[in-house]
Amino acid sequence: MARVLISDKLADEGLKVLEQAPGIEFDHRPGLSPDQLKAAMPAYDGLIIRSGTTVTSQVIEAGERLRVIGRAGIGVDNVDLTAATAGGVIVMNTPEGNAITTAEHAIALLTSLARKIPQATASMKAGKWEKSKFNGKELYAQTLGVIGLGNIGSIVADRARGLRMKVLAYDPLVSEERAQQLGVEIAPLEEVLERADAITIHVPKTRETEGLIGAAAFARMKPGVLLVNAARGGIVDEDALLRAIESGKVAGAALDVFATEPPPPDHPLLARSEVIATPHLGAATHQAQLNVAIAVAEQVRDYLLHGTVRNAVNLPSVSADELAELRPLISLGEKLGLFQGQVCKKFREIDIEYAGYVAELNVQPISLAVLKGVLEPWVGERVNAVNAPHIAQQHGIRVIESKAPQPRDFVSLVTVRVKSDAGEHHVSGTLFGRTQPRIVQVDDYPLEAIPQGPTLLIRNRDFPGVVGHVGTTLGDAHVNISRMQLGLHAKSGQAMQLLSVDSTPSAEVLEAVRRIEGIETVTSLDLGAAVD
Repeated sequence: MARVLISDKLADEGLKVLEQAPGIEFDHRPGLSPDQLKAAMPAYDGLIIRSGTTVTSQVIEAGERLRVIGRAGIGVDNVDLTAATAGGVIVMNTPEGNAITTAEHAIALLTSLARKIPQATASMKAGKWEKSKFNGKELYAQTLGVIGLGNIGSIVADRARGLRMKVLAYDPLVSEERAQQLGVEIAPLEEVLERADAITIHVPKTRETEGLIGAAAFARMKPGVLLVNAARGGIVDEDALLRAIESGKVAGAALDVFATEPPPPDHPLLARSEVIATPHLGAATHQAQLNVAIAVAEQVRDYLLHGTVRNAVNLPSVSADELAELRPLISLGEKLGLFQGQVCKKFREIDIEYAGYVAELNVQPISLAVLKGVLEPWVGERVNAVNAPHIAQQHGIRVIESKAPQPRDFVSLVTVRVKSDAGEHHVSGTLFGRTQPRIVQVDDYPLEAIPQGPTLLIRNRDFPGVVGHVGTTLGDAHVNISRMQLGLHAKSGQAMQLLSVDSTPSAEVLEAVRRIEGIETVTSLDLGAAVD
């Protein structure tokens, strides 16, 4: 008999799923203290939580029988994923359960903002009749800029089209075919910012998206634009938003999320009459709570009884024996994917080619790692080896896996090609000493680089002094170069530098490097932690 502990309040319908499952017993004990939770864990095979429970490494270690943790909701930041993975515990979430609710809240914020409904309500309750003060903005035939066309953004786009708005969207993972299915126009971020009358944000918070809507973005927007953020705090630079409101560039902002939650009572944005705000209510409906309760109960039930896995965020899809041999290649695949995901901002096809000894192995886990790496810079914590193919399919990205003959210079070679309307880029890697990942070619530039940590990819014309000027500029900014690899394109006279640095340079430092004579492009990458 498998036993499940539910440590947060869960809808009765979710409890009923477990109640009716033969072979499962459960205890519903919301409100346990950390010590009580730790003391209870040895008796349970499964744990179901919401946001109120923090699952620490100590809790996981105490779970001698623990096999699965189910999170009723999307975010798993309250679970120590490293400890769970090390302990062989699968962590699942329910990413689909609140998509409609959150999308509807974004639309509600947009219409309330356009018609100044909260401000007018407050005025009426204060005993006033200020009809002329609250002239609003009609949304019909206006252009809505949707930043992020995932599950929630797609629903927002559909509802906005129902209001007869024109929808212009930015999402580097969405193909033209997928956009046509949704009835929206795809454009670069800069164009969306410049053309939209209202902008709504639906991307996860990642290294790529933190501060995405900052001073530079506001400078591109139309005067009088409306802004809605029901995604994550920190994607919008709140100081920059305040200045944009004060200048009149932004006519109004509707915020469901803040960088710090709850925001301080004296937060300057809350004092502005142009701002309406709600306390992170995106998923706060009865239906959404019901959906995630049923979903998490079914997922935990199916795993404990049948071994079926859905929406796992940390599941290696190989046996223990295979994993021992594949682990270095999986790390290599993820590094190559991370590289391409940060260098190529829009793509429609990913081609993964295996040559040599690696082609004789079970390459599916490596391909999943590549796909995870490619998608992670924009999809963030939601992407993992289990859901990466589904996310790629959602965004209309074609994934091809192929095998080739023995490469000339390497025992094994993994090549990741990314194709877009602008062309094709590829990066190749191998293992040194059977365990250490190396990048050995980027496009037509041969080199040898350790894919690790903050990295600068620089393309330049090959003439004397360029490399020295780069080193001097970074040194003057106290950015230490720990490793430098150079590649030369023999026919074109173009060169490439791949620099490992101790810390990510600021935007100002990157701009200074770009201004060096001979420099053509500078891209800042984060290639993740060192491989053990």
